[in-house]
Amino acid sequence: MRRLLRDPIALLAALVLGALALAAVFAPAIEVAMGLDAEAVDLFNRLAPPSPQHPLGTDELGRDLLLRLLEGGRVSLAVGISAALVASAIGTLIGLASGYVGGRLDAVLMRFADGIIALPLLPLLIVLAAVDLTKLGLPPDVAQSETTSLVRLVVLVSLVGWPVTARLVRASTLSLRKREFVEAARALGFSPWRIALRHVLPNAMGPILVAATLSVGNVVLFESVLSFLGLGVRPPTPSWGNMLTGAQELIWEDARLAVWPGLLIFATVVSVNLLGDALRDRLDPRTARR
Repeated sequence: MRRLLRDPIALLAALVLGALALAAVFAPAIEVAMGLDAEAVDLFNRLAPPSPQHPLGTDELGRDLLLRLLEGGRVSLAVGISAALVASAIGTLIGLASGYVGGRLDAVLMRFADGIIALPLLPLLIVLAAVDLTKLGLPPDVAQSETTSLVRLVVLVSLVGWPVTARLVRASTLSLRKREFVEAARALGFSPWRIALRHVLPNAMGPILVAATLSVGNVVLFESVLSFLGLGVRPPTPSWGNMLTGAQELIWEDARLAVWPGLLIFATVVSVNLLGDALRDRLDPRTARR
């Protein structure tokens, strides 16, 4: 952690991500402090310029743009972090089993992972997100609820996002299972799964942390693209992606509506990638920079 904090780029990326996360977490408190409602429509005050009451102005329906961005950040960051954690957990278990057990299990799991990696992910996500859940037996009110749309995004991205983590964990496991401390644990009679979970997995946490960090940025981009296409988070629930959707018809009338969500997506993805690169350099002594 001390080495990481000495890196000015990593420190700046961590500060940006921390500021965005804190702003999203405390969005309801900020809303109360400003005395405004993020969902309140005021057609007489639509597309208003920045003012003391509305620091970033208002959108096409007269809603405060700053509060909408903060509420959208709660959705986009929650989906990104949740999907990254789920995908990393799935990939870690599959990669650990594949690398430690080996043999036919390794061949089957890795060929399955290769098949998913070979698929065009964005078209696949678009097709899966367009599936009508009511035809799968869900009640219409449940299928169209906000919670269902968020869970659906997390599940879809997790199902296609685990192979990268699985391959990294497998590679680390293959190098660790022949190490002396693993041989000593095996000689003491420990079970294979205890050795894998208690001895191999903790020593493979470096690649896992890096992969999980980098996947957050990819998930935020996927969520933004799907919401932009109308297949992700549905209005009136704001997300940075569907805010861009609402702004595309007003881009020449008021560019602020597209610039601010785009800047926040850009800042989040770049900061996550920079932080992931810094973690990789600090956790892997072979790639440590001066």
